Amino acid sequence: MTVARNALLRRRPAGQVLPMQDVIYCCKIVDHSTNPALFPELLCAGEWQFSSYEDKKEQTSYHTIYCDSAEDAAACCADFTARLPEFRDMGLRITEVATFELKKEDWSEVWKKYFHVIEISSRLVIKPSWREYHARPDQVVVEIDPGMSFGTGQHATTAYCLKMIDRLADGSPQRFLDAGCGSGILSLAAFKLGYDPVDAFDIDPDAVRVATENLAFNHLPSGSVHLRTADLDGFAAVMTEPYDLVAANILGQVLIRYREVIGSFVKPGGNLILAGILNEEFPALTAAFTAIGFTRVDAFSEKEWTSGLFHKTEVAGEV
Repeated sequence: MTVARNALLRRRPAGQVLPMQDVIYCCKIVDHSTNPALFPELLCAGEWQFSSYEDKKEQTSYHTIYCDSAEDAAACCADFTARLPEFRDMGLRITEVATFELKKEDWSEVWKKYFHVIEISSRLVIKPSWREYHARPDQVVVEIDPGMSFGTGQHATTAYCLKMIDRLADGSPQRFLDAGCGSGILSLAAFKLGYDPVDAFDIDPDAVRVATENLAFNHLPSGSVHLRTADLDGFAAVMTEPYDLVAANILGQVLIRYREVIGSFVKPGGNLILAGILNEEFPALTAAFTAIGFTRVDAFSEKEWTSGLFHKTEVAGEV
């Protein structure tokens, strides 16, 4: 992710929810870009609490950022207004930035209509808690609600990781690692698909807390997924054994910079799912991991994102 995208101010740590109040103070942003997924990713990078709605017929996206107070909402709008030239350089077509207030009781139900059941595959289903779904006996269902921690299956990178986890699940107790777990959705799916053990870590303690709550929400037995707050180097220092499958849904530049550490998580003959990569970054990322003993076996692009599956050779280069 470029420096310009990381320049967005951070207002609230990931996982922290809005305080209880009768009125929610909001900043509305209207975007007519041809790439509707770009601005939500900027908001994720800035750790804003927000929701987005895309009107495909009108080719218009509506983004609502939720703030603690009227003053915060005004400051938010002022910040984004000042960045309009920067956004235009990225190809965004933002036509409106404005504050408004929303009654809490209105929001509590209205926003839910934008989240639906996602059938990742014939076997794996992701659903929010308020949607009904009658699963077949052979289906695995993960319940997860939208929140501040990244990962509900809506985003292309998360969906790709889920598809690969499902594809590679062969019924044997494969060791699985979720590097940068966010909401814990990948770990949840991996455990329910038969991976064992399942380990996960994230640099953000709030994300780990939210992931822990999501595991309990899905009624996983205690200890099913081993969660840890750590960065890449910190987890490498305590890892006892490499994994059959590792999923790293992290920013592309971070993946490239820490390729040797990430590569060490995977055992020879194992597989590595890499996601969170902009299309223009993917060739350099492929070259970086090929140089340390990995072979690209699959790639998938959706809008500006490319994700890939890499296999570690049996006799890998030094990592």
